[in-house]
Amino acid sequence: MEKRILVVEDNDLNRKLFCDVLKANGFVVEPAADGKRVLETAHNFKPHLVIMDIQLPHVSGLELIEALKNDVGLAATPVLAVTAYAGTGDEQRIRDAGAEGYLAKPVSIGPFLTAVRTFVA
Repeated sequence: MEKRILVVEDNDLNRKLFCDVLKANGFVVEPAADGKRVLETAHNFKPHLVIMDIQLPHVSGLELIEALKNDVGLAATPVLAVTAYAGTGDEQRIRDAGAEGYLAKPVSIGPFLTAVRTFVA
């Protein structure tokens, strides 16, 4: 069964890079640039993993992680936060919101794929 990954990233280049790398490694990918539609997209796509940027327009990634974790149909879906937030306490705030994983940008492809595989194994 192919593993589905929802990539929530507003930066076009980052979103394309993440999606291209994931597709090249056999994953089915659904990109999302608009945080307002993440829950609807997640319900329709039924991902095995959500890769979540934290700095999004209109709604923060932290709010989206909390919404995913409070949704009965999506709560068990792991979230990997990939963000430029790398200050003191940021990782803990992201994990407290419900993210199971955290990577600071810029992201190297090796650690990115290792983290992804950890959650979809």
